[in-house]
Amino acid sequence: MEAPKKYVPGPNDPELPPQLSEFKDKSADEIFEELNRMPFFMTQLDETDGEGGVNDNLEALKALAYEGEPHEIAGNFKNRGNEFYKLKQYRDAREVYTKGIDVKCDDDKINESLYANRAACELELKNFRKCIEDCKKALSFNVKNIKCYYRMGKAFLSVDRFDESKESIEFGLKIDSENKSLKNLLQAIEKRQLEIQRRKDMEMKIKLEKEGKKVILENAMKLRNITMIGTSNPVDLLKEGKLKLEDPLDFESQLIFPALIMYPTLDEFDFVAEVGELTTVGELLDVIFDRPQQWFEIKGHDVFQNKNKVLAYMETQSGGLVKIGRKNSFHEIFKMEKLVIPMFDNSLKIFFVPKSESEAWLAKWDKTKAIERRL
Repeated sequence: MEAPKKYVPGPNDPELPPQLSEFKDKSADEIFEELNRMPFFMTQLDETDGEGGVNDNLEALKALAYEGEPHEIAGNFKNRGNEFYKLKQYRDAREVYTKGIDVKCDDDKINESLYANRAACELELKNFRKCIEDCKKALSFNVKNIKCYYRMGKAFLSVDRFDESKESIEFGLKIDSENKSLKNLLQAIEKRQLEIQRRKDMEMKIKLEKEGKKVILENAMKLRNITMIGTSNPVDLLKEGKLKLEDPLDFESQLIFPALIMYPTLDEFDFVAEVGELTTVGELLDVIFDRPQQWFEIKGHDVFQNKNKVLAYMETQSGGLVKIGRKNSFHEIFKMEKLVIPMFDNSLKIFFVPKSESEAWLAKWDKTKAIERRL
């Protein structure tokens, strides 16, 4: 890489002026680096003197910000903060306003402006609590600062503290009853309150309807003499189904429930999301075996092709089994008084077994183990 060239005056070129004679043996880059440490030529902040020490010129320049009377220094910070605020550089503006506040001058007007302006920054930055605190401080210097009442009202509104928001605006309107910004903010508060009240009313209505439907469903279950057993580990598919009434507000309307169809000799099961209580066992058989012929060609499935040779069983509350006729509706089954056939996990549970394999399956059924499976 070629070394940087130094300035060497030609026959008709001017010599370096005396002020820059110390740079005569330095390259252009080195000269610019030196000049950047001088406040007049500075294009970027350089904290050093080039030799690892402090840049005295820069420190002197910084000190100028604190030269003068306290109210002059605070005023300068206020003006600088206003410039940042106009550029929407709210964090920088806030920092400069804070420096002005830290000066602790005795000029109430300047202090009022510093706190009020910092509050404006906090509002833009969504620091609502800090905005409110600064507004209150500014008002301690001038109780008639309309902008502070507006900013307080807006900050309180942003956190849904409507009473405090309204109170802030009402104070401001006592000072300026025609202030358009305060009036518009008051309307925004009332609109927001109305929206929240409507939402609460709707939530309450939904809650009451839900509770009412729950009571109606519970009464419908009692009316039908249905016993419900909840197991400790229900089948995940049951979460997709829901026990309900056809008309949720009429306990005499048809009860709808999911159904778990068990094929114990195949160690398989089907799930039906909705079955009406007026459905018969035979009708349910027609629905679940209305499937492609390929299913019946699978090994072990062929015995279900003739529905007349399929028997239905349901589990009793005591853990036993009872054979169910095809013509029986589930409404009739659940209402039986002599033998209690419960629902499990808000669903119907029924076993379909080929007639040719039913005796062997029944012989293996264990009531004790059936009850243990519920736990």
